Amino acid sequence: MEHDVREFAEEPLAGGNVSAGVVRVGDTVRRPAGPWTPAVHALLEHLHGAGFRGAPRPLGVDARGREVLTYLPGRTVWPDRFSLLDPVHRLERVARLVREFHDAVAGFTPPPGARWQRLIPAEGHEIIAHHDLAPWNLVSDGGREWAFIDWDGAAPGSRLEDLAYAAHGFVPLSANPAFRRANAGARLRAFAGAYGLDEDERRRLAPLLGRRTRAMHDFLRDRASHGVQPWARLWDEGHGETWRRDAEYTERRERLWLDALLGG
Repeated sequence: MEHDVREFAEEPLAGGNVSAGVVRVGDTVRRPAGPWTPAVHALLEHLHGAGFRGAPRPLGVDARGREVLTYLPGRTVWPDRFSLLDPVHRLERVARLVREFHDAVAGFTPPPGARWQRLIPAEGHEIIAHHDLAPWNLVSDGGREWAFIDWDGAAPGSRLEDLAYAAHGFVPLSANPAFRRANAGARLRAFAGAYGLDEDERRRLAPLLGRRTRAMHDFLRDRASHGVQPWARLWDEGHGETWRRDAEYTERRERLWLDALLGG
């Protein structure tokens, strides 16, 4: 499906660290396409058909070869609206949205020859995971509508892996005193409870929290060492160091997270 852009002006959309050239055109978003785009669009169409409304709907490509998605009104929670998630009931709402996505995607069969961006080595292939469920990819209109954007990194993975990454950003599990929460353990327990983890899953989640954060540091380090953009730029800007500190902070407190998850 091809969409004409002539009748609307293009409005550059700010935000994000790795997606250049993203613009709004009327009630659509246009983004550079890649080899993974057909598979991602099949995923998004499946989610829409399954009743999941926390993601944009794909509308094909335009005359310039850019992917076309429905525009989701609102702004990302990060960096200046994280207070929206401070009340625990809103944090729990995010966890339920993640669970709704994971349940909806469980019935998805990728199209033959599907190609994905496999950025971080996955520990499982249970579902097609988002791999970047974070405040910088959560759009809120300040009211009822919440949705995740930036699905280009979707690829095979596991529910717990996706959830561990989400916990890092939404609880958050941060070494930075400006972001750290004194009640991080209680928030993590609420997050896991709202998602619906059983006791065994909670035990497996605890060590995965630090491991998944460490994987982000290692990914940036390895890509930067080969000069691969935009990862090399992010490494130079200090993102790798931030992930390293967060990983160490999380790893040192693994027992605390486990006790919190089990209600101790």
